[in-house]
Amino acid sequence: MKKILPVIVIALLAAAGAIAQSLKPLPKSVPPGDDDVVKISTNLIQIDVTVTDGKGKPIADLKPEEIEIYENGEKQKITNFSFISSLRTSAQKPAVSEKTGIPVPQQVLRPDQIRRTIALVVDDLSLSFESAFLTRKALKKFVDEQMQEGDLVAIIRTGAGIGALQQFTSDKRMLYAAIEKVKWNPAGTGGVSAFDPVQAAADTSLQGDPDETDTFDPGSSARSLQEFRNTVFSTGTLGALKYVVTGMGELPGRKSVILFSDGFKLFETDENGMPVSNIVLEFLRELVDAANRSSVVFYTIDGRGLVSTALTAEDSVSSAEQIVTATQARGAELLDTQEGLSYLAEETGGFAVLNNNDLSKGVRRVLDDQSYYLVGYEPNGATFDPAKRKYNNLAVKVLRKGANVRYRSGFFNVPDRPADVLSPTNASPQAQLETALVSPFAVSGIDLRLNALFGSDAKKGAFVRSLLHINAGDLKFTDEKDGTRKAVFEVLAMSFGDNGDIVDQLAKSHTLILRGEAYKKVVEDGFVYQFAFPVKKAGAYQYRVAIRDAQGGKIGSASQFIEVPNLGKKHLATSSLVIENVTADQWKKMSDATGDHPPTNAMSDTALRRVRIGTVLRYGLEIYNARLDALKVPKLTTRVRVFRDGKLVLDGKETPVSAAYRRSLPPFPLATVREYQLSRARLSHP
Repeated sequence: MKKILPVIVIALLAAAGAIAQSLKPLPKSVPPGDDDVVKISTNLIQIDVTVTDGKGKPIADLKPEEIEIYENGEKQKITNFSFISSLRTSAQKPAVSEKTGIPVPQQVLRPDQIRRTIALVVDDLSLSFESAFLTRKALKKFVDEQMQEGDLVAIIRTGAGIGALQQFTSDKRMLYAAIEKVKWNPAGTGGVSAFDPVQAAADTSLQGDPDETDTFDPGSSARSLQEFRNTVFSTGTLGALKYVVTGMGELPGRKSVILFSDGFKLFETDENGMPVSNIVLEFLRELVDAANRSSVVFYTIDGRGLVSTALTAEDSVSSAEQIVTATQARGAELLDTQEGLSYLAEETGGFAVLNNNDLSKGVRRVLDDQSYYLVGYEPNGATFDPAKRKYNNLAVKVLRKGANVRYRSGFFNVPDRPADVLSPTNASPQAQLETALVSPFAVSGIDLRLNALFGSDAKKGAFVRSLLHINAGDLKFTDEKDGTRKAVFEVLAMSFGDNGDIVDQLAKSHTLILRGEAYKKVVEDGFVYQFAFPVKKAGAYQYRVAIRDAQGGKIGSASQFIEVPNLGKKHLATSSLVIENVTADQWKKMSDATGDHPPTNAMSDTALRRVRIGTVLRYGLEIYNARLDALKVPKLTTRVRVFRDGKLVLDGKETPVSAAYRRSLPPFPLATVREYQLSRARLSHP
């Protein structure tokens, strides 16, 4: 017999009127200037140059005459010169002490608040079991200790799809969930340790005449197969990196990719034992060019750390000659795979962290390397002439004694295409929606706000209902003959699991026909589109939705990460919050049991998560798996905190919960919280 989960439904009424007297306007952040953008165009080339002293510290006082730029060996006249510093003027203290045990919500960053954009890419297609363990430890330390306010971070696995944990965020909850998925990939090329154990040489005494020409060398065949497999996985890694770089190109300023990998070879060995270039090198060159055009700097960290190429107890050898051969082969493999990491980093202006067991220290070096000079010059007509050259080499010299310089190696002779060429406006509407949906970044042609809410129904189980607030002012309305105004929009929504698989999807087209005051109100206030997906399995999900204006052609997209708890484990859990924002007069009427309930819009308030200062905030939620006393009554307390842009503005006291309790509930109501008709409680201002 199926057990019914104990469920408590509560609605607390937070009196927020006192906030108006205590809140001060938050200082506005200064948006970054145009000098934060690295460009390659037909009339301007700007590159970022890192200059450090002998101790690796940034040099911040260079003058334009101390730097020289050479394009294909010819000195260029510098027309733009500025220094971009990553140093913070002051460190902000956490809004709430961690000792309280109540988590502080993560602030959603606006573009002008982003100071560093960092993609931590885990090459789980190559990492060994040991490397995966060390990498996971370094990622945890980064989120715990090294991540700062204003950091936009993604943790991406090369062996995963565009799952719930593969987007840029400032939310540490999402990053912690992503770290939990960083594990050894047995389907990859990495073994348990850095090197595969050496097997004893096969007995060749029964193989017949060695002079026969049709003999088969099983060792050579195995090596060829392994090299082919390594090449396939390496190109897969580089393809994933190119996807990341392309997405990061949409963000302003200089971006960093920290790649944790066991490396990849730039060359293969032919039948004569000679090194020859392979497809990996071609992929790398394309990746380097894409990174240089998108202002992305690669820093590579060898996940193996400092390893020994000597034999261990796991190895089985039968002769001294085999020992020497195996040791030399391991040394060559280590150098060859590290060469790929070094090449990628050096060609994009970064550096490689090799032979160091402290991966976190390597990450620290990367974070300290975010100050740079932005230097620009005007190219001549031959720069982008394909008849003269295919690739343009760059060289930078710093005339100050003792200075070390790192810079991008160059670029292919094709100027950046304008943004309107890159956007698939000539693609089908479905293709445009799919492109916007899978992009790692939001498309802002139509202003959208998404709030995905978890709930559970006693009969149908867990589900997530998504409320999408749409700014109707971004839609194109046409005048109809009957005096109405019409807008048509197409919706594509999907939910992704943490492995990148599509769990559910929805595709619909809708027509809005409005007239008079209704049209004015919708354009002024916007409207909410809602959809719900059932959740069959607990875990991390990403909900993505894209909308296209069928008449105007604009596109908008939004996404949200949400973790669905496993209610079957009987742990105490809650649904998401439904909020309602009312005025003081409305609150007074609500408090009067005999009065009529004034009209409110809880759906819009919940979708926007926005509350006006000087008003009352009401909210509702469901509580699952609460333990009951002998009288079958739950004993729970709540404490409510209200945050604005990550800062605490209202702190409530611990209060006993007095709520309606039912064993059977209808689906989680989202349209309004007044349906609950539950107990009321006031929050006192701190």
